[in-house]
Amino acid sequence: MTALLLILSVISGVFLGKHFGKKEKLAKNLLILSAGFLITICLNEVFPQVYAAETGSSLGIFVIIGVLLQMILEALTKGFEHGHFHHHSDHNILPAALMVGLFIHAFIEGIPLASEEHELSPYLWGIVFHNLPISFILGAFLFNRKHESKSAPSYPSLLIVALFALASPMGMLLGNYFNPDLQPYFLAIVGGIFLHISSVIIFESNKNHNIDWLKIGLVILGVSLALVMHLFHDHSHLEHHH
Repeated sequence: MTALLLILSVISGVFLGKHFGKKEKLAKNLLILSAGFLITICLNEVFPQVYAAETGSSLGIFVIIGVLLQMILEALTKGFEHGHFHHHSDHNILPAALMVGLFIHAFIEGIPLASEEHELSPYLWGIVFHNLPISFILGAFLFNRKHESKSAPSYPSLLIVALFALASPMGMLLGNYFNPDLQPYFLAIVGGIFLHISSVIIFESNKNHNIDWLKIGLVILGVSLALVMHLFHDHSHLEHHH
């Protein structure tokens, strides 16, 4: 079920990107919505789990490692994760580099899923909501290029989509072989990745630094969705223990 949701989130996003990819405003709005959701999941789910672990104060270093790792990965992906696809031409971003960057990013996010107690956890939904806009942008980039045939997409494009879709499930599979005591460290790294991506999307400067009410509304909506899920998850968790 978990792996299926992860794969479907990528395929759905790519499909939407292929057919609606020229609507950059839609992609940006999806990203802002997902950023509000993601930062809330990060602060209400990921970090409490990380700091509840009795492993000393070194976990903060792993959060910083996650932030730095995401900065390095963005050198490969050119900022796909926060909507910078419209700045690229076909010549200044290599599909191979994009594939490597996105694969590592999604693979690492999948590792903590192996130790999640609940199958449909807020952490999983955080990844799903995060995958949709990235996949939308990926589909728009890969399948709307001048040399890309509308009727028969090229094998490299399909390979990139397939690897991205399978990366998190593969990370989850590998996570089953790790010592469960390492879970807080992987969560801390992913927390750093989530924090960096969501904060960049939310705090990017608006034109002329005017108040963007739509952006604020979308962030609030994303936060609200994550809070509802968090409260529902907490409630069901308590019922489970009773």
